[in-house]
Amino acid sequence: MAAAPLTSFTQKATPHALALCRITIGLLFASHGASSLFGVLGGAMGQGGTVPTGAWPGWYAAVIQLVGGGLVMLGLGTRAAALVSSGSMAYAYFSVHQGTALWPIQNGGEASAMFCWAFLLFVFTGPGAWALDRVFFGGREQQPAVAAHREPTAA
Repeated sequence: MAAAPLTSFTQKATPHALALCRITIGLLFASHGASSLFGVLGGAMGQGGTVPTGAWPGWYAAVIQLVGGGLVMLGLGTRAAALVSSGSMAYAYFSVHQGTALWPIQNGGEASAMFCWAFLLFVFTGPGAWALDRVFFGGREQQPAVAAHREPTAA
């Protein structure tokens, strides 16, 4: 019975925790795009400089990172932006990293794998609280279906 207050708190806090996670992941992803496109934050691949405009796939990946990360961070078109971002990271993982070694820790693909799965999660959960979708579209974005934990009742 002591778990009921904790369960109630976590259910109420879920949209806010999801929003904090969405904002953080979106900001980190957009930072990757900004570094590649504008040479900031260490530049492309941490080597300074930028990715040449139109270069396949690096420039297109950087645009997806900057735009997709920004949209996810703001909670604007979160599900669609997260789907495209997740797909781009799956492509990056399998085309760049997987051929080197099986495990992400061995092939340097940890960030690609984690971004891919995090964005896929946002496709299913939506943006959580504090999303601009609510401002522009009046909160029509569906809330995630959180299964309520119910204690068995005595009959």
